[in-house]
Amino acid sequence: MRVKEMYPLCCVSLESSAIGDNSPEPEPATALSRSCSVADMRSDGNAVGWASSGSDSGSGSSSFAGVLYKWTNYGKGWRSRWFVLRNGVVSYSKILRPENLTSGDDVRFIGDVSSGRLKRLNSCGSRRNNNNKPQKTVGVVHLKISSFRESRSDSRRFYIFTATKTLHLRTSLKEERVAWIEALASARNLFSLRRINDKSPIIQYDISLSTERLKQRLLDEGTSEVLIKDCEQIMLSEFSEIQGQVRLLCEQRSNLLDTLRQLEAANIENEASGVPEGEYQLTQHEFSNIQRAKYSEWSTTESSDDVEKQELEDASEDEETYFFDTKDHFNGVINQSDVMDEINSKKLQFERRKKLPDPIEKEKGVSLWSMIKDNVGKDLTRVCLPVYFNEPISSLQKCFEDLEYSYLLDRAYQHGKEGNSLQRLLNVAAFAVSGYASSEGRHCKPFNPLLGETYEAEYPEKGVRFFSEKVSHHPTLIACHCEGKGWKFWGDSNIRTKFWGRSIQLDPVGVLTLEFDDGEIFQWSKVTTSIYNLILGKVYCDHHGLMHIRGNRELSCKLRFKEQSILERTPHQVHGFVEDEHGKKHATIFGKWDDSMYYINGEGTSKAKDMVDENLLWKRTMPPVNLTRYNLTSFAITLNEITPGLKEKLPPTDSRLRPDQRHLENGEYDMANSEKLRLETRQRMSRKLQESGWKPRWFEKHSENGTYKYTGGYWEKREEQNWEDCPDIFGEFSEDIVNTSAVGT
Repeated sequence: MRVKEMYPLCCVSLESSAIGDNSPEPEPATALSRSCSVADMRSDGNAVGWASSGSDSGSGSSSFAGVLYKWTNYGKGWRSRWFVLRNGVVSYSKILRPENLTSGDDVRFIGDVSSGRLKRLNSCGSRRNNNNKPQKTVGVVHLKISSFRESRSDSRRFYIFTATKTLHLRTSLKEERVAWIEALASARNLFSLRRINDKSPIIQYDISLSTERLKQRLLDEGTSEVLIKDCEQIMLSEFSEIQGQVRLLCEQRSNLLDTLRQLEAANIENEASGVPEGEYQLTQHEFSNIQRAKYSEWSTTESSDDVEKQELEDASEDEETYFFDTKDHFNGVINQSDVMDEINSKKLQFERRKKLPDPIEKEKGVSLWSMIKDNVGKDLTRVCLPVYFNEPISSLQKCFEDLEYSYLLDRAYQHGKEGNSLQRLLNVAAFAVSGYASSEGRHCKPFNPLLGETYEAEYPEKGVRFFSEKVSHHPTLIACHCEGKGWKFWGDSNIRTKFWGRSIQLDPVGVLTLEFDDGEIFQWSKVTTSIYNLILGKVYCDHHGLMHIRGNRELSCKLRFKEQSILERTPHQVHGFVEDEHGKKHATIFGKWDDSMYYINGEGTSKAKDMVDENLLWKRTMPPVNLTRYNLTSFAITLNEITPGLKEKLPPTDSRLRPDQRHLENGEYDMANSEKLRLETRQRMSRKLQESGWKPRWFEKHSENGTYKYTGGYWEKREEQNWEDCPDIFGEFSEDIVNTSAVGT
């Protein structure tokens, strides 16, 4: 890791070269300070960060102390702990005022250890905590048989590996992590120097054995001197063999400790990542280069995100249930979808399906060209396309598919709580791009909802609750609302189409809004989608245009979706910048909308030379094994599923109850076509229904050009099982329905 910023010191004396903001290869900063003991703290008790010169850090005589956040388990998350590093031993305990550290101790404090902060941390702990009680040590780690490394995806996290567990630790500032890593490295280097220069006393010095008292006793008993000398030689010979065995055991013990420490990190990473050992190329690093802060014993050529996710899954401790954290949240990595889904799925009483039902009938192919040829001169608005061109989900469900990677918003919320506005916007931008990933290879269109049709989705394993409704038929408008962990997402969408002969262009109309609980809001609109080769050739789609994510604070993001050309070797490219209100670029974001998104700090390009320090933001989930011609993702396969106990709770307007869509999913194509024709006949009366004064049941527009917003009440009605005011829109149609529906709803 390269230190790109200098960290604050107790007594600041800096030696660094001038580094520009946009320098791609900044030189590491060097900082010198004297030892910061308790007596050196400021009047308010703060000691923010520390750094030492090479001679000082290598002494190993100082102790280090400070507050670190330790990962416990998914129920409690991160917990603040008081850590002390002394004589190569790391001990930690729950936050209490370190009364045992006095001004006479040679202790260096890392981070903010002011009385006010410790008091706040203690106040957020258990009500049973008593500051008068002695401080109890929760855990101890011996660095001599342990290893450590820094996180490659989070600048504030690092790990300590032991033979039995892994400590996941996080600092408040990235400068504090640098200080802790230097402290651990200096303590570890002390053991290395001892092994080189200070051999074991048993090995360096021979153990002496005196036989004078024994000889004198034998002489007093009248034993001959010849017999005494023989006995002395036998005893010295036996002792010499024992001395050799002890020396050999000491050497084996030393070699065992070295081997254990070197292999431990690699073994833990291989086991946690769940990949074959040969798929990683491991490179060993030394601890000598302190200035560059390269303290990882092992590094991989692959991204460490998946490794860290799996390691986090295994890191838990059985602590008192009455202890509460000061920050009740998970870190960004937790917000990885695979780990969270695996843990939270245990809350479900059922398992979501992995594939669509096996078709009952054999599907017959339909030519679009023959459809157009047979309907020349007819009113195309009254032509019912066969279900062959549909996929078994509706446009209402398609809206929720855009939230497949909602963990990015969870991660953005946590970054914002921690004051990291840049990381929040980067994750929001990655979320805005991720919604297009599911469109790759999807050549069928979703069902057009009926007026008043709704869709609900409650996914406790993702922590989200979604609802959508078709609020207008002319023009076609779909409104949606979703609630997550600390955020709300809503918007309405309409599409303007342009037919160009061989292709069709879809221009989305509408604004998507994301609001976090702390008041920060982001808004953006979708880019243009084009579908090519409608008549001849392989049908494919592409997304292109400018997406501008605007916020109500300092930062905004502009993303350019590059239009695919015939000679383009790397299609689906996305590139953009995060900039402030003055136009200064704080980060560059790039990737492919169907694969992954990365970012680098400052201004850069997506060329290989600028991708050395790239950081992964999002990666697409692998497609399911049982692919059908619809090419639905694993998440999309679950959207139309009626899970156990759900049907009784649904209103009669839910998309899961739409008969033509259900028949298509089950492979009953003839029945699906007949039901589709019946419902489209009913759909053509929607204009009359809308002109008669029909209004949406769950959404309302506050101004003529405004966005439809959720008015509330749906989930309460669902709890009461009260759907009396919801019409049976999928039932048999009659003119009376138009008249009755226009009155109350």
